[in-house]
Amino acid sequence: MQVERTRLYRVKTVAESFDVSVATIYRAVESGALRAIRLGTGKGAVRIPGAAIENYLAACESAAATRGVGDASDPAEFATGGAA
Repeated sequence: MQVERTRLYRVKTVAESFDVSVATIYRAVESGALRAIRLGTGKGAVRIPGAAIENYLAACESAAATRGVGDASDPAEFATGGAA
């Protein structure tokens, strides 16, 4: 996904570009891992700034590197998806 730092993105657009569910993006927003802006009153519309997407991706990449994701040297960890 080519991200423009100053653009606001819809949750659905971000989810599709990451190939995850919309619920996954909302969970990241609710947990504070992904910054979002709520427009309007009531439920409003949620938009995610391009800069927040870049920061979130960097944090995910850092976490993956720390956990050693992609390292299948431990078959037990690979079989359980890292949740041994």
